[in-house]
Amino acid sequence: MRVLITGASGKLGAYVIRQLADEYELVLMSRSRPAPEFAQIPWIEGDLSVWEDCRRAVVGIDAIQHIGAQPWPTDHPSMQERVKEANVPFDSTFRSNMLGTYYLMQAAVEAGVKTVVMAGSNCALGHGFRISPNPFPIDFLPIDETHPTYPEDSYSFSKRAGEDLLASFSRAYGIRTYVTRIAGVCPPERRQQMAAEAKPASGWSPWLYCWVGSEDVASAHRLLMEAASDLPVHDVYFLNADDTTALEPTRELVEQFSPPLAPLAAELEGHQSFLKCDKLKRAVGWRHCTSWRQP
Repeated sequence: MRVLITGASGKLGAYVIRQLADEYELVLMSRSRPAPEFAQIPWIEGDLSVWEDCRRAVVGIDAIQHIGAQPWPTDHPSMQERVKEANVPFDSTFRSNMLGTYYLMQAAVEAGVKTVVMAGSNCALGHGFRISPNPFPIDFLPIDETHPTYPEDSYSFSKRAGEDLLASFSRAYGIRTYVTRIAGVCPPERRQQMAAEAKPASGWSPWLYCWVGSEDVASAHRLLMEAASDLPVHDVYFLNADDTTALEPTRELVEQFSPPLAPLAAELEGHQSFLKCDKLKRAVGWRHCTSWRQP
């Protein structure tokens, strides 16, 4: 099977490449050259927001691991200094994540691609990058895929809308599409830093103390691609570590920093995550294997 990996020069892309390289014929797509260790794998220099680049990338492709994205909202009112430093257009997030995904899916249909697994984000909930003073409303804990979503910023919106975009292509063309709602991705060096710098929480985190190991993301993406014929034609899955980034037990975090949520957290145990990944585990047998708490 010939698999296209977008965002191949990114940190997460590298883990997906390593996960698939031994058993699949890979083609890489990114704006900059991937790491030297992947020099023997065909690379297409391209931008997702350029239609012809997407068309070139999907020729002869059977499945796509869509990892490429703009990872933060470039039009967010509080991030304008970061935009200047990064020298990116204000609409970069929307163009890359929405128009880019649309172009890629249109090209995939044209080329007869059978399966697309896309790296989404748990930001699709709308709990991060808030713009208004209104807090994210939590209806129940732990949160699963049935929880309502309330995105305010372009990144969170693009990730939530991207799920519906892929679903529309599944309905229209029968292409099998799967989206993972990934938490903060942590490679080994980041997990080591987390352990070294761990200290008691000082307040409530709107990010819900979520994280996931890079290796665990890559394994989930492989499992979804390989199980596609046994899954619904489209689906969305939270992809998050089983525990939190906090030293304190989860219920203690709630009781100390967000008491109104205490009744919803009554059955949370130990360092249990606020996000529930049971759907992914049932679907493909995925398991969270990495840890920042142990050397």
